[in-house]
Amino acid sequence: MKLRIILLSVAALLTTGCTMGPRYKKPTVAVPSSYRGEASEQGAQPQNTAPQIVALGEEKWWDIFQDEQLRTLIRTALKQNYDLRIAASRVLEAQAQLGITRADQFPTLSGGGAIADVRSSQSKLVPEFETSTGQANVSAAWALDFWGQFRRATEAARANLLASEWARQEVVSTLVANVASAYFQLRALDLQLEISKRTLDSRKESLRLTRMLADGGATSLLDVRQAEQLVFTASAEVPVLEQQIEQQENFLSILLGQNPGDVPRGQTLTEQRHPPEVPPGLPSALLERRPDIREAEQQLIAANAEIGVARAAYFPQISLSGNGGFQSSALSNLFTGPAGAWSFGASLTQPIFTGGRLRSGVRLAEARGQTALLVYQQSIQEAFRSVSDALVAYRKTREFRIQEELLFESAQDAARLSHMRYTGGVTGYLEVLTNETNAFSAELALVQARQNELLALVQLYEALGGGWQQ
Repeated sequence: MKLRIILLSVAALLTTGCTMGPRYKKPTVAVPSSYRGEASEQGAQPQNTAPQIVALGEEKWWDIFQDEQLRTLIRTALKQNYDLRIAASRVLEAQAQLGITRADQFPTLSGGGAIADVRSSQSKLVPEFETSTGQANVSAAWALDFWGQFRRATEAARANLLASEWARQEVVSTLVANVASAYFQLRALDLQLEISKRTLDSRKESLRLTRMLADGGATSLLDVRQAEQLVFTASAEVPVLEQQIEQQENFLSILLGQNPGDVPRGQTLTEQRHPPEVPPGLPSALLERRPDIREAEQQLIAANAEIGVARAAYFPQISLSGNGGFQSSALSNLFTGPAGAWSFGASLTQPIFTGGRLRSGVRLAEARGQTALLVYQQSIQEAFRSVSDALVAYRKTREFRIQEELLFESAQDAARLSHMRYTGGVTGYLEVLTNETNAFSAELALVQARQNELLALVQLYEALGGGWQQ
């Protein structure tokens, strides 16, 4: 009967218990109606009449990058990259921490037993005796979560677990972008090396013909020296580019979680396909798609729950304890009725004077909550800025690449005409030198422009929260 009354009292305490601290409410943030640069990007179509196109950030990375070799490299990185594996280990740590914290809400139960055999020697005051005792017991203890301290701590641990998971997704998104960018840079270096070697062979042939003309007295030694300058200029580019290619392969190998080595290639830089259009989608959707924003929000939820943990420390801590078992001097009688024993108790502890520790703990939790709120709001603003920067970068690098193509065509034609003029004896070799140098520089600059356009696409895809979807 007494036990039933105690259990009913405990149930009443638990059902009427409260949870300290503020309830989490999603902060209101200023979300623009459109991204800066979006109107000029899509021809300033009204939002309600624009065709329903899947936003770039919602596309899977294997749909964005069409090079099969690049896809293979990304898959390898997602399996072997150490940063990603470290992030996954931190998720496991957060899962274990959640289990530890949640266990505080439940009672603990332990059991034990002991056997002792004591014999004393005979003395003048105490006669010789021998006794045996045995005992078995089960004890339970329960700190009641009347004020919701443990529930709030569990809420914070759960939010930290989700934050670590979103942090892992952010690493995935960054890794996909880094592998793609490194691969495009490698293919650009390959193309520049190919151009340099092709130009070097052409200039060597031109130098040979110029020397033949000089030996025949048809031209001067100055023309030979100028032709040699063209050869040496192209030749100097080759070792520099070979060095950069090998170093880029080393960097890409580390992203793949491998030792430095050769990296297999797929499509050339000029074969890399761009999406026909780049719809950024609704700005409000960015809050749900960007892993860093989701991580910052979970950290805010955790900080908000920690305020409740700090406030609950002001109130009494109620604990229940119980112990039951058997004890007997004869093992054969250990589990008989007279050998049974039990005890039950409850305790209440109320802080009276802590030197301002509890008040400071609440202030610390509130300050951390305010910091987490500001970090969340800042991450949103930074996300909108990165999207806007990426939109204008993609648009302007494309425009720049078109102009570089026109510049290269003009410089290439100028070099061809200067060769014709030199062969016809109209001009000197200095004109050929100048136009050949300009054409070579323009072709290398065009490769750089194509690379920058691809890198801007990768940057925009990452800024829009793409790449982590599996």
